[in-house]
Amino acid sequence: MLTSTRWGFSLMSCPSYNTRKAKRCAEGATAVLSKAKFKEQALVVRALEEGKMKDSKQIQRRQFNRWLVSASLMPMAGKALVLEASRPKPRIAVVGAGIVGSAITYHLAKRGLDVTLLDRNAVASASSHGTFAWINASWAKQPESYHALNQMGVDAWHRLQQALNLPVKWGGSLEWFAAAERQERLSRDVQEQQAWGEPAKILTQLEASALEPRVAFGGADRVALSPRDGALDPVLVSRRLVNAAKNYGARVIEHCEVLRVDETAEDGRQTILSTSRGDIIADRFVLATGADPSAIQTFAGFDLPQRSTPGVIVITQPMPPVLNRIVVAPGIHIHQRLDGRLVLGEQEGAPENAAHKLRLTARPTRFPSAATASQHAQRLITLARKYVTHLPKVNVEEVIIGWRPLPLDGHPVIGPSPANPKAYVAVMHSGVSLAAIVGELVAEELLTGERPPVLAPFRADRAFESVRRY
Repeated sequence: MLTSTRWGFSLMSCPSYNTRKAKRCAEGATAVLSKAKFKEQALVVRALEEGKMKDSKQIQRRQFNRWLVSASLMPMAGKALVLEASRPKPRIAVVGAGIVGSAITYHLAKRGLDVTLLDRNAVASASSHGTFAWINASWAKQPESYHALNQMGVDAWHRLQQALNLPVKWGGSLEWFAAAERQERLSRDVQEQQAWGEPAKILTQLEASALEPRVAFGGADRVALSPRDGALDPVLVSRRLVNAAKNYGARVIEHCEVLRVDETAEDGRQTILSTSRGDIIADRFVLATGADPSAIQTFAGFDLPQRSTPGVIVITQPMPPVLNRIVVAPGIHIHQRLDGRLVLGEQEGAPENAAHKLRLTARPTRFPSAATASQHAQRLITLARKYVTHLPKVNVEEVIIGWRPLPLDGHPVIGPSPANPKAYVAVMHSGVSLAAIVGELVAEELLTGERPPVLAPFRADRAFESVRRY
């Protein structure tokens, strides 16, 4: 249930079991937010999208983010309560059991919808398996409307962690660059973050070393601290979300490949998903298919241009604590999970040459031999030792080629397919940062039919331009 102490109204006491009372309660909830507030919300979102809000005094970003998520959900809440009390729940199929699909399934099931989660392999076995899993609203999240959505994502992870006791490690991140010119720009990036409401700041090397004594900052004259950042184990968290969804009645079918989508069932209102495990009938279906290059065209009927890129992820066996924060050093990302495992992620990706391009055509997630995997792991471990002093003996547990979903413009695609309104697309960048908030917002939209204004810049019918931000 939703609450809004700011607006002096609580939905905690709204009875979903009584249609008349639920309707009155819903009307009260809707009345709380006046038409003027809706208009203000729309104008602010439009200003953010168009880049017109430059002065931080125009808006207190963090406060606005909390209001915006409430305003996106509150007008839907009344409608949802009436739906819950008065008519059967829509049947929703979610295709893709990564962290995004798992979060959407959890929120749908929690709201009482009839939901089935499908994956052609296992939970979190594709993009979510090979991710660095950094939760952040960092300087790279551009423009301001996208940065705001990621800020909401960080807040939503705190809510989800509290609700399900999820193992998320908070503490922030430390980042710096080797080139002097890029270091200078980092200062401006942090100033922009501050203007947008993030408590980021520039530290001296001495201040950074006090926070992470084992880290060698290589003479960096400044280090960016983003104190709200966190990290998680995406496989473990996805499984926790799926199990929680099952407790609310969701069905989960692994090793189930969707083969085709038939337009309607006999009643003309539903869709049939033909799968390797039989037919699934649904009112709507969600495609949380990550970096899959063809799923959106095949099942949603439109071309979603992606430039998904590979990167090596190394996961070690557990070791004693060496890092408290995420370290984003030149050439490598490093964090230590709550269970002691180090996660190493390369920054540059595969070399751009014909040989590598040929080998990566089939999008492998493993190297062709254990020897090749070991070579890549040792390369990253050597680089990690450059920045983490006195690193104990490292035993490698897993070496993965991760493929991150990345629409052409670097932004998520969230919303109905322009070719088939029964298909709803949820393909991210950044999947881990956004999974918690996207789960909330998508569930609300599918239940109520109301479109959250915060998602307006990220709809599937926008024009895609090639923009390299990452």
